[in-house]
Amino acid sequence: SAGIHEEQARNRFQAELEFIQCLANPNYLNFLAQRGYLRERPFINYLKYLLYWKEPDYAKFLKYPHCLHMLELLQYEHFRKELVNAQCAKFIDEQQLLHWQHYSRKRTRLQQALAEQAPQQQPAQQHGSAVTK
Repeated sequence: SAGIHEEQARNRFQAELEFIQCLANPNYLNFLAQRGYLRERPFINYLKYLLYWKEPDYAKFLKYPHCLHMLELLQYEHFRKELVNAQCAKFIDEQQLLHWQHYSRKRTRLQQALAEQAPQQQPAQQHGSAVTK
């Protein structure tokens, strides 16, 4: 029966992985809120249970780590109530977009800075011919 248990565990892992990443989508959260799921105790408990995904051993599997931030916010009743409002979902969507734009710009700058530093380390081997900027 170990095989069956392993398969069940794998299926559950896969299902939870897919579900938790859907939480990164504000329109999906709005959908859940409008259907009343975010008011149901079992569903709220499930969201609490999913917090274990914040542990590095699990978080590394996430393609959209931003979903963990949403999962955190979903622990708060105020946030769950706000999500019924389509404007709220739209706002979150825009904020995420800004965040991603900022993040990718920052990353590009970092990569450029690293690329600029890299060539300067080589001339040290040729004695006395170090290039100064």
